Amino acid sequence: MGQHSSSDQQSGIGVLDKAVAVLQAVAEDPCGLAELCTRTGLPRATAHRLAVGLEVHRLLRRGPDGRWRPGSALAELAGGTADPLLDAASAVLPKLRDITGESVQLYRRDGVQRVCVATAEPMSGLRDTVPIGTRLSMTAGSGAKVLAAWSDPHTQRTILSDAVFGERTLLEVRRRGWAQSVAEREPGVASVSAPVRDSAGNVIAAVSVSGPVERIGRKPGARWAADLLAAAEALQERL
Repeated sequence: MGQHSSSDQQSGIGVLDKAVAVLQAVAEDPCGLAELCTRTGLPRATAHRLAVGLEVHRLLRRGPDGRWRPGSALAELAGGTADPLLDAASAVLPKLRDITGESVQLYRRDGVQRVCVATAEPMSGLRDTVPIGTRLSMTAGSGAKVLAAWSDPHTQRTILSDAVFGERTLLEVRRRGWAQSVAEREPGVASVSAPVRDSAGNVIAAVSVSGPVERIGRKPGARWAADLLAAAEALQERL
C-alpha cells in the first residue's frame, strides 16, 4: 500500500508527522509491526519506537494478539469526558464512599501497570489518597489482584514473576469474585477490590475501597465485599 494518503499533509515537524502516520495506519485496521511498516513506509525501528511511545500516552494500545489499536486517550481527547466508564464512576463512586466512609478508587490496567482513573474521598479523617493518574505496579494490592486475575495469560505470567501473590490467589479471586489485601501495597493500608465488566462481560477495571488497617480491620472483604460487588454491578449497568 506504501505511503499513507492522508499523511501527505506535512507539518514540517518530522517526528510529529511520522507519529500521525502511525496513528492513521492503526486507525485503518489493527496491525502488528510488519504491517505498520508497510502502511507507513517507516523503517522498522522508527515505527516500533513511535508505536511504543504512543502506547505510553494511551493513544495506541497493544492487544494480547500483539497488534496495535487506537487507545483510550483518543476518545477522552475527542469527547472531553466521553468516557462512559468515567461518567458511570462519577455517579457510583461517591455512593460507595458514603456507605463505607473510606477512600474509593477505580483502576484500569495499562500493560503491567494499573492507573487510577477515578476516586471518591471521605471529607475528613485518615484516608488512603491515590491521586487520579497515579500509576501503580501490578505486583501488590487487591486492585492489582483483580486486574491480574482477569488479564490475558501472557500479562498474567509477567505480573506473577514479580508479584507478592501467586497463581493460587488469582484462582481464588476469580472463584470468589473479589480480592482483598492487608498492608501489601502500603504499610498500614488495607483494601478490597472487585472487577468491573463491560456489556460483553469483559473485565475493564477494578473498583476498590481502601483505608487504614486499624479502622478497616484485617478482613476488609468480610466487611465491604457485598457493597463493592453492588457498586461494580451499578457501574456495569450504566455502561
